[in-house]
Amino acid sequence: MGINTERDIEANLQIGPTDKGMVRLFIEAPGVEIPMDFEPEEAEEIAEEILAAVQAARAIGAR
Repeated sequence: MGINTERDIEANLQIGPTDKGMVRLFIEAPGVEIPMDFEPEEAEEIAEEILAAVQAARAIGAR
C-alpha cells in the first residue's frame, strides 16, 4: 500500500488545539481512532508539506 493506492474507506479528520498547547490531528474511521499530537512548530511543517502537495497536485491536474 502506498500514497497512490486507493481504498474505499471513509474517515473523519478533525484538527484543533489541545488544552496542553499541542495541535491534534484526530482521525476516526470504523473501528479505529487515531489521535496525533504535534508541537506547533511541527504542525507548521506539516501545513507547509500539505501546501506543497496541493501545488504539486494542481500542476499534475493542469497537464
